Amino acid sequence: MTLLVTGSAGHLGEALVRRLRGLGHDVRGLDVTPSPYTDLVGSIADEAFVRDALSGVRGVIHSATLHKPHIATHTRRQFIDTNVAGTLALLDAAVAHGVRAFVFTSTTSAYGAALSPAPAAPAAWIDEDVRPVPRTIYGATKLAAETLCELAARQDNMPTLVLRTARFFPEDDDNASVRSAYGALNMQANELLYRRADMEDIVDAHRLALERAPALGFGRYVISAPTPFQRTDAAALREDAPAVVRRYFPGVDDLYARQGWALLPSLDRVYDSGRAVRDLGWTPRRDFAFVLDSLRRGEDFRSELARQVGRKGYHGHVFTDGVYPVLG
Repeated sequence: MTLLVTGSAGHLGEALVRRLRGLGHDVRGLDVTPSPYTDLVGSIADEAFVRDALSGVRGVIHSATLHKPHIATHTRRQFIDTNVAGTLALLDAAVAHGVRAFVFTSTTSAYGAALSPAPAAPAAWIDEDVRPVPRTIYGATKLAAETLCELAARQDNMPTLVLRTARFFPEDDDNASVRSAYGALNMQANELLYRRADMEDIVDAHRLALERAPALGFGRYVISAPTPFQRTDAAALREDAPAVVRRYFPGVDDLYARQGWALLPSLDRVYDSGRAVRDLGWTPRRDFAFVLDSLRRGEDFRSELARQVGRKGYHGHVFTDGVYPVLG
């Protein structure tokens, strides 16, 4: 079966093309930027280009997007053209070509303000039943694209699944205060408790979504490493997260001390990926327990695939503060 992967020059797109080709699939990589994993160079907003690109394709993974770091460098109209109009062009072409499965890479950023509880409130427990409240053009356009995917599934009977992915980028945090307080690996290890997944696990979720889409028809799924916490931990996680972590992982302080790492004092949210585990048959390997086991062995907790893809940034040049165009 011929597969199309959009955004093939990006973090996830490259990882998808690498893995799917390694499994023997015929994969076409599409991106506006040339790369070793891009076969078709052009914009997803170009309807004629997209229509030709989908000829003979039976499965689509749509990971191309303008991301949160582009907000400072791109207009709202550009976000709409790429994230909304581009998704619509792909959906229309997929329906016309009889595509059997369409997987859309969305984002937990679509939840927006729902991720930030009031100062005295418990950590927000985020699953698919939480109502998104977008607070940026990025989140708003991804949510709009999700709705178009649902329309294609309901109206055109095209099996379509939406994956709201947590963080998986390897770069330092996009918040300057976080970057100054925590090293990249320290922060990414912490995030596997509540808001991150390894690249390899993200890719596996997409692969399984392609397989399961015809049976499921339509669905939205949070894709994040399984959290060790329970809903009943939400208040304590906001007040004293390290105490909760120590209850689940008694040896964490010693392992972290050897690295010079620190736990986060408070967590404002927890992503619950239980529905994806159940419906997709997803079995992510790299969670926080895996991190600690890796530290005991003196090994890198990141997957080989994540290390192969490496850092890319989001723009064609480097800014004063690294890969991000603004401080904050």
